[in-house]
Amino acid sequence: MKDPELAVVEFVLTTTVYNETDTLDADDLPAAYRGPFWSDGRIERPLSPTVGGAQSATGVDQPWDAISGLMFTDYDDFSGTLSFTDREMAEQWYLDRADDDRIEANPVLAKHFSDGRNVSYERASERNRPARADREFIDSLLEEYFDDEEEEEMLDLVDIRAPEEIEQTLDEIVLTSEQEGEIQKIVKAIEHREYLASIGLREIGKLLFVGPPGTGKTSVARALASKLGLPFVEVKLSMITSQYLGETAKNVEKTFEVAKRLSPCILFIDEFDFVAKTRSSDEHAAIKRAVNTLLKSIDEVSLIQDEVLLIGATNHPDQLDAAAWRRFDEIVNFPKPDHSMRAGILEIVTEQMEIVDFSADELAELTEGLTGSDLRLVLREAVLEALTEERTTLTQQDLIDAVEEFEERDTLKNLDMIEGDHDTLVAGGGGFDGDHDHSHD
Repeated sequence: MKDPELAVVEFVLTTTVYNETDTLDADDLPAAYRGPFWSDGRIERPLSPTVGGAQSATGVDQPWDAISGLMFTDYDDFSGTLSFTDREMAEQWYLDRADDDRIEANPVLAKHFSDGRNVSYERASERNRPARADREFIDSLLEEYFDDEEEEEMLDLVDIRAPEEIEQTLDEIVLTSEQEGEIQKIVKAIEHREYLASIGLREIGKLLFVGPPGTGKTSVARALASKLGLPFVEVKLSMITSQYLGETAKNVEKTFEVAKRLSPCILFIDEFDFVAKTRSSDEHAAIKRAVNTLLKSIDEVSLIQDEVLLIGATNHPDQLDAAAWRRFDEIVNFPKPDHSMRAGILEIVTEQMEIVDFSADELAELTEGLTGSDLRLVLREAVLEALTEERTTLTQQDLIDAVEEFEERDTLKNLDMIEGDHDTLVAGGGGFDGDHDHSHD
């Protein structure tokens, strides 16, 4: 259970140490603490630990009430600022109550207390999300570099998310062993990119996710951004090349410029089959120029030099030509889930549901050929059907009936009446509040 006293004292102590230590910068502040101090895209000294700032940073509703009973605390009514009347007593009080793990989650305090406790500033810094991944920084950067009306319209076509805005995590996703292996390699490449650059290994960090709709390509990419604490830049090629026909090549260049400005980040390019489709057709010359610009931009971006991890995704690998394939150093397959994966997906999605006689294994047996998003839709149908009977407790039979009903309606999946393949369950996993991937089937 959260200790309000400890949380608020830590916040005030962090701002105090930060203000007097010039070698610390915004990346050293815990991510939760930075929000109250952003101004015009910067965090500048001195930080003022106000009641409002403490409330935002710690989640404690009444910060002053939480610490007013301590002998070493003070509150300025005029400025709304919290402070210590006896710094030494405050530090000792904190050290008596905070364990090493807590201190090491805060780079500012890990540096300050590194002599007396078994904590490492370097480890703390590695664990801390950089300031460039904060929503406030992202917004200020976009406002600075894309401020005219035409460029703002282009940004409407690019979805940029801060890591904390991504709800799904890799722990909630059922992956194949191949997918797990590729993700682990990428995580290590990002962690050791300086080493890779030093040995001249730069051809790494361009992945192509291949698989049918609903198998989780988008969800894995987003969850990876969340795990790594990186901004996520998502663009669908069909949108960026069709919205403004005369500006398509410029739009593509701007997309890569956004990613480089936000680096380190993940740039996710959906509908990559649009490239080959365009090159082999009689599309407008402006579209073809845009595709050539895209291929050139992919060649010029690098995980090692630019700190941009590029992930392409396609539902139609058969439509990719050699020029598209050779841009990627790793191909990751997203097949429809097998029996054990379907059971795993069902276990995850039903975790918060009350189901009598639930058997994920039996349902997995009945749902061969269904994707993760298909399974999610089946379960949603079962829940809604039960609600019409004023029930929030489901039975295994409810789920079996929902599977049968889904299969009867399955032919609708091939119609273009409803946009989107609801690519929320990576090769599985995820709850009912995931994002939808609106790729066409």
